[in-house]
Amino acid sequence: MSQNGVIQPLLTDFYQISMAYAYWDNKKMNDHAVFDLFFRKNPFKGEFTIFAGLSECINYVKNFKFSEDDIEYLVKVMPESTDPEFFTFLKNLTTNEVTISAIPEGTVVFAKVPLIRVEGPLAVVQLLETTLLNLVNFASLVATNAARFRHASGEDKLLLEFGLRRAQGPDGGLSASKYCYLGGFDGTSDVLAAKKFNIPVKGTHAHAFVSSFHKADDVSQFHKLLNKNSQQNESLLPTVEKKLQEVADIFKISKDQVNQGELMAFTAYASSFPSYFLALIDTYDTLKSGCINFLAVVLALKDFGYQSIGVRIDSGDLAYLSKELRKMFTKLSESLNIDWIANLSITASNDINEETLYSLEQQGHSINAFGIGTHLVTCQKQPALGCVFKLVELNGDPRMKLSQDIAKVTIPGKKNIYRLYGHDGLALLDLLTKADEKAPGIEERVLCQHPIQGAKRAYVKPKVIESLLKVYWKNGKIETPLDDLEGCRQVVKKSLATIRQDHKRALNPTPYKVSVTTELFQFMHNLWMDCAPISELS
Repeated sequence: MSQNGVIQPLLTDFYQISMAYAYWDNKKMNDHAVFDLFFRKNPFKGEFTIFAGLSECINYVKNFKFSEDDIEYLVKVMPESTDPEFFTFLKNLTTNEVTISAIPEGTVVFAKVPLIRVEGPLAVVQLLETTLLNLVNFASLVATNAARFRHASGEDKLLLEFGLRRAQGPDGGLSASKYCYLGGFDGTSDVLAAKKFNIPVKGTHAHAFVSSFHKADDVSQFHKLLNKNSQQNESLLPTVEKKLQEVADIFKISKDQVNQGELMAFTAYASSFPSYFLALIDTYDTLKSGCINFLAVVLALKDFGYQSIGVRIDSGDLAYLSKELRKMFTKLSESLNIDWIANLSITASNDINEETLYSLEQQGHSINAFGIGTHLVTCQKQPALGCVFKLVELNGDPRMKLSQDIAKVTIPGKKNIYRLYGHDGLALLDLLTKADEKAPGIEERVLCQHPIQGAKRAYVKPKVIESLLKVYWKNGKIETPLDDLEGCRQVVKKSLATIRQDHKRALNPTPYKVSVTTELFQFMHNLWMDCAPISELS
């Protein structure tokens, strides 16, 4: 696994270094700690999240090492009172005593459930915190956003990520491309991401290409195209001009109404990419000029032995325009008895968000593919997921964070996680147990309780039980092989298929149950009573 050079031990908050020193200075650096990485609330007002970023986390832990240059820098910025021996301690630190258990990357996950459990010497585990959170937060947020766009568009639509130019810097752009693909998109316009992560790369031309041509351009400079029928290299333009008249006659319009520069641009582009001709047709007028010019070039290419792909529209009423375009394709197809023209692809872009996709579905449309950028890669509806990293056990003793905000109360102790499925193959709930508890059994009647509200409980007789946590890193080596990006995409699809539709819907989704066993519930609430101060009134 290659690693981004930015992902290194100094990619952390300064207080992690300060705490590590205080642990070391007070001889607590080797206390055995257990931390849970989880989030408190699903993003985008939804009820599910896609877990992503695990492979980067394991790669980071595998390569964790302070360099000489790192140590020299820390010597400069730490207080003068810092014992020099601490820097020797940092220099020799490894993750060989760290154990990382996690839910497989791409799995649908829910609030309060530990995505990653990190165990090991307190100081080194503490130093991992910020970087692990950084690697999981954005990856999971973007993957979830992509999965929601996929759910809104339907499985039959081609989804393309066009967000590089609007992403938060180059690293944000690369990460977004990677995790949008993991979450269900089909390709990206980002060439570097496509190369780096083996993602299908897609793209056509921009308005600048169309407007760079003029009707008076010297067409003799145009690339000559191999005519597959005559096996001669010929100019495509004379055939295009003949076909323009044919198209104009079918639609009963004057060929003079189209923009001639646009016709030249389409002809030039088709000459360069005859087998991949997909034209952006809204530079001047989508229906009166763009579509007419496009169809003329399509027919000319057909005479040369090539089949075109389709059009892209980047402005206007997408539902209306797509339906009108489909009518025009169908009319030409029927008039000339060329079946495939009716099925030419229509790609839509134009600042599309999740609500746009649902609106288009309600209106009815004829769009085959969507190019989505800003709202996808920047996650405009919610800019951060909010994963946290909390100490839950130290030297075998449970630790718990209390808060007047009940949502911030942590579930203490080292835990196991099980997903319980019903007879229909769909997930019923996630069940957290104490690590030393017996695992639930198939068809066994299990009492599952809400972690906080004890009255919310139910008996469950699962048909299938899945243990979610797997050990990925132990004794300085990878214990469980990591899925590649394609493998994670398949995990997403399979995992989403096991979640009920009412949990996945965009509006008022049904909350998914994350429960604890009776033993864990009592353990947690007894500790709560022990830790909470008692008020005294007078």
